[in-house]
Amino acid sequence: MSASTKPIQLDSVSKAIVEQLQSDGRRSYAEIGKAVGLSEAAVRQRVQKLTDSGVMQVVAVTDPMQLGFYRQAMIGICVAGDASAVVERLSRIGAVDYLVLTAGSFDILAEIVCENDEELIDLLNKEIRSIPGVQSTETFVYLKLQKQFYNWGTR
Repeated sequence: MSASTKPIQLDSVSKAIVEQLQSDGRRSYAEIGKAVGLSEAAVRQRVQKLTDSGVMQVVAVTDPMQLGFYRQAMIGICVAGDASAVVERLSRIGAVDYLVLTAGSFDILAEIVCENDEELIDLLNKEIRSIPGVQSTETFVYLKLQKQFYNWGTR
């Protein structure tokens, strides 16, 4: 969302629905309805509107380590010229799961999830550093994931 885009305003019931799903994404529409004072059908309709508008996604979050992805890292990338072409190329790399244009020491931050260090080395050398415009990278290897939550709520 750009700074000029007006945020979507949610009423108190929609906010409560979002908070219910953030607490437990598997909660049934009937349970949510009881908590927020709506019928199951009304909750289903509101959830559909929230997802269709892009305000919300309901997804399963996995633990990469449990699935055999033992190396996670954040890569800071400095770019010569326009970073938009580089970020477009990075977005097509399967190991990249989070990607942002930034201001500061790096032009781009890319979070990656790999099976091991060998895969990380290949990713850096053969895919990321070979993209035209990539000037330098700095890799921050994750030693331990201490906290990861998606329940910041609504305004």
